[in-house]
Amino acid sequence: MSASNPHPGLHAGGPADPEHDPRASYALEPAYVDNLTRRVVSTTGQTEPVRSPLAGQPLAHIPQSSADDVATAYERARVAQVAWARTSLDDRAGCLLRLHDLVLDRQDEILDLIVLESGKARKHAFDEPLHVALTARYYARTAHEYLDTHRRLGVIPLLTRVEVNRVPKGVVGIISPWNYPFTMALCDGLPALMAGNAVVAKPDAQTMLSALLGAQLLEEAGFPADVWQVVAGPGRELGGPMIEHSDYVCFTGSTATGRLIAQQCAERLIGCSLELGGKNPLLVLRDADLEKAAEGAVRASFSNAGQLCVSMERMFVADQVYDRFVDRFVARTEAMTLGASLEWGVDMGSLISAAQLETVQKHVDDAVAKGARVLAGGRARPDLGPYFFEPTILEGVTPDMTCFGDETFGPVIALYRFHDEADAIARANDGQYGLNASIYTRDGARGRAVARQIKCGTVNINEAFGATFGSVDSPMGGMRESGLGRRQGSEGIHRYTESQAVATQRLVRFAPMFGMSDQAYATVMTANLRLLKKLGRA
Repeated sequence: MSASNPHPGLHAGGPADPEHDPRASYALEPAYVDNLTRRVVSTTGQTEPVRSPLAGQPLAHIPQSSADDVATAYERARVAQVAWARTSLDDRAGCLLRLHDLVLDRQDEILDLIVLESGKARKHAFDEPLHVALTARYYARTAHEYLDTHRRLGVIPLLTRVEVNRVPKGVVGIISPWNYPFTMALCDGLPALMAGNAVVAKPDAQTMLSALLGAQLLEEAGFPADVWQVVAGPGRELGGPMIEHSDYVCFTGSTATGRLIAQQCAERLIGCSLELGGKNPLLVLRDADLEKAAEGAVRASFSNAGQLCVSMERMFVADQVYDRFVDRFVARTEAMTLGASLEWGVDMGSLISAAQLETVQKHVDDAVAKGARVLAGGRARPDLGPYFFEPTILEGVTPDMTCFGDETFGPVIALYRFHDEADAIARANDGQYGLNASIYTRDGARGRAVARQIKCGTVNINEAFGATFGSVDSPMGGMRESGLGRRQGSEGIHRYTESQAVATQRLVRFAPMFGMSDQAYATVMTANLRLLKKLGRA
């Protein structure tokens, strides 16, 4: 890389003659890309091209893995895991803390790569190194709390000593999505490593480079190279082999795919955690601060062009404030800056692909054809880039429209009035999903009371999604068809361990002693149980 290049990995001028060097038009330096793609376990000799959604620039040719390559990756990971599990918690935590610093120090490089691969605005890309740093620091600092051997109550006080150990599962398979390609590739794997596991990762094919940069940073932070393996290829070809060789599977993606993964894991009697789809609701109560609610609604609806598992697609606004809120929300939306840029100052970037653009366009066209009104946006913007679509606000969406209940996963939000709060809660709970919700109110206690009635795994009050997602000490995941299991907090690391109870018995055994009959033994034990209850013992 040229020292004069302010964006590491990007061409600083590039080769002068693309006619004689086809790599000259690449957005990234070939040597930089080669250093990343060499980490893919691949012997097929096959590659797949990847282009940036910003303007279609070539980025890389990604080596493709076969089922045999997946098996090789797991073999390497298993060998490495044995030694890694013997490494002290403090040494593992030290690697995570070094990763924390590396991610913050190298954030410009990370942001450039995320923006190029995903097309998102730089300010939304920043959420990714931020979240990885938070996650790394958290699990480093809480390692002893979650993984040390802990004493538990024995059946006979003083005479039964019980300890619970946390034993690593072994090798964890992580299948991560394209929408947050850096943090979703890393954040679920960091607690797995901290718990003494190895990882085999299969990032989405559209955003492999961000995930591979994450793997490089792990090695630079001191993790042994073989504890984090990366394979590449279509999920339909590699998903089965991944599950076949894993001791646990972590998946983020669609509900349809998650259901198939759960079935395959059940066949092998291995655990899995699944963060799946959502049709997330935002409620603006009649006492909400409307300026704050409108600002939050923009972020809730249009961060990463709506390609965020916890973003909002349904908004329920109290009738008493509906018109005033809508005026503010529309004005803020229409003031947004769209653009294909690596620089700061863009409010919303591109969709990821032609397929995603087609889905968004179909949902909007279907709604409009059936009577919905467009309050803002509603159009593709090919003048900005191949997959841009305006942030769109719809009113009058009805159950016969596709976007009423189906996840759009794009910059489209539907507005609904409500008069009765109970009705708003019921409508927010309508459907099969339950991932994230948001409530705006000046009364925090009231907001928390409403939150307890919302069937979602996370609920943010006076914030779009960042309060729960960034609070890594609390669990994050979905109810109903939005998933199984939780990332973050104690659940986020304990899912990668087996609990092992070890009991040491002293002086007495659980059978008659000293010539006692079975009946006398039962009488003595019964008396002991009654006494322990009187003493208040659990």
